Amino acid sequence: MYHLPLGLWVNNGVEWLLNHFGNVFDAFTKSVTNVTDLLRNGLGLVPWFVIILIFALLAWRAKGWRLAVGTTVGLFIIYNLELWSPFLNTLILVLIASLVSLIIGIPLGILAARSDRFHKVLSPVLDFMQTMPSFVYLIPALMFFNLGTVSAVFATVIFSMPPVIRLTDLGIRQVPADLTEVGEAFGSSSSQMLWKIQLPLATPTIMAGINQTMMLSLSMVVISAMIGAQGLGAGVLAGISQMDIGKGFEYGLSVVILAMILDRLSQGVIRNSRAAIKKS
Repeated sequence: MYHLPLGLWVNNGVEWLLNHFGNVFDAFTKSVTNVTDLLRNGLGLVPWFVIILIFALLAWRAKGWRLAVGTTVGLFIIYNLELWSPFLNTLILVLIASLVSLIIGIPLGILAARSDRFHKVLSPVLDFMQTMPSFVYLIPALMFFNLGTVSAVFATVIFSMPPVIRLTDLGIRQVPADLTEVGEAFGSSSSQMLWKIQLPLATPTIMAGINQTMMLSLSMVVISAMIGAQGLGAGVLAGISQMDIGKGFEYGLSVVILAMILDRLSQGVIRNSRAAIKKS
């Protein structure tokens, strides 16, 4: 039986990209590394209690004093465990990966919502991205960007971007047809329809996509540590390799605290956006 040389084709394609665009990948890796180092050094200069205060204020604005207290206690536990530096590294990784996912994903979701043909083409690609084992993304990441934060960001973006694309698409498609008809009746252009009617009404659904993207980014923390990413995931991985249950639990608990804080903050923003839409 004929054996489809799919793996050979993929290897040849990756080799071709490296031969023709290797300098581009190296320059990109250096640029992103400089940005992450700058953020890491900048946050390192900010006192720990100031960062906790900022998170507490955001939590209070998003969901009230209970979340602010819980956020303060959770972050103080991380500081008390002497895991503040890994926590900042993980926070930077998640924020950068989430930001890149949003910059790419939201426009793609808008295009998919406004073009049925593009939606049909994009859907199987998103299915592929969501169902492919996350470990597979580590291979091209290593080949293109070597060990380090950039490879981790690349793999995390590929894994975590589909939800924001799908939910942006869904949110815009769920805008009531009568509202778009009213906009058309008043002579709104396509861009005015998007920015003044569709996106504001789709904001809660888009925010749910942002929430899912952040949670998936955090789920890649330990996996990305396998390719040199610094942070809490590296500590969990070290605990596994050393059979140190206590160390793994401390780092794992810190990941859980960060995940809960980001999840509750985004849920608070979703709730506030829905309340604002109902008032308007």
